[in-house]
Amino acid sequence: MSEDRYPLCQGPDSQPTPVKFAVPPGAVDCHAHIFGPENRYAYSPKRGYTPPDASLETYLAVHKTLGGIERAVLTQPSVYGTDNSCMLDAVDRMDGRFRAVAAVDGDITDRELEDLHARGVRGVRVNIVDKGGMPFDGIGAVRKFTERLKDLGWHLEVLIHVHEVEDLRATLNSMAVDVSVGHLGYMKTDQGIGHPGFQAFLDLLRDGRCWVKVSGSYRITTAQTTPYTDVTPFARALIEANEERVIWGTDWPHPAFKGNMPNDGALMDQLADWAPDQAVRKKILVDNAEALYGF
Repeated sequence: MSEDRYPLCQGPDSQPTPVKFAVPPGAVDCHAHIFGPENRYAYSPKRGYTPPDASLETYLAVHKTLGGIERAVLTQPSVYGTDNSCMLDAVDRMDGRFRAVAAVDGDITDRELEDLHARGVRGVRVNIVDKGGMPFDGIGAVRKFTERLKDLGWHLEVLIHVHEVEDLRATLNSMAVDVSVGHLGYMKTDQGIGHPGFQAFLDLLRDGRCWVKVSGSYRITTAQTTPYTDVTPFARALIEANEERVIWGTDWPHPAFKGNMPNDGALMDQLADWAPDQAVRKKILVDNAEALYGF
C-alpha cells in the first residue's frame, strides 16, 4: 500500500563522467537535493514519491568528477514539505559554499525567516507541480507573502509548467520580488518553441525580473537518451532572451524521473552546445548565480 501511495523512484547514475569542457572556477550548481536517511529525516505523508537516500558526500563526489564544481544551491524537495531540516543540515556543513531555497508556509514568523537567512537561505520555493509542494492557498496568497521577502533580498522560486499558467507574464511580474523558474520552464518540447506560453516566458525573461534554471532537460525532452537535441533550440532561446538571467543546475539526484536515467556528465555537456561562448557559460555557471544567491 505504501509503495502504491508513495512510489519508490530510481536513483542517479552511479558512474558520472567528466565534463568535456573546462568548468570555470567558482561554478555553482543551482539546483540539487539531499535525501535521507529516512530514519533521521521523515518524509511528508503528502508526498508523491519516495526517493532513495542521496547523501551530501555522494553529491560532492559527483561535483568533483564533473570537473570541479565548487558551490551549490540546495532546493527544498516536495517530499519534505516545509520541514527544511535535511537540506539545512547539509548547508551547515559546507562553510558558506552552499545556499538554500526553502519551503515555508504563510504562518512562518519574521524571526524564523531571519533565522533561515542566517543559515544560508536566499529564497522560497513553491512547487505547483508535485504533491506536497504548495503550502499556500493559491497564487494570490503567494503574491502577498512575497512582500515579506523584499527586505531579506530573497526571491521566489516556482516549479510550474509555463504553458499552463494563465497570464504567465503578468502573474509572475506581479510578485514583490524576482522569480526563478525551474527546468527550462518545464514544457515538453513537442509543444513547440512557438507555443504562446513559451513565447510569454521568453518575454518574461526579457522583462528582467525573472530567472530561469536550465536544469532537468530530461524532463522536457521527447528523446529516450542523451544528447537531447530537441531541447537545444529551447535552451538557446532562453539564453538569447536574457543571458543575465540564466542559471544552471544538475537537478541531482533526479527524483521522480521515470525514463532512462541520464549520466550527469552527459547532462552538463549539453551546456557547451546551448552556450558555445565560454564567456556566456561563465555568466551562467558563476556570475548570475552569485548575483541571485548572494555568494
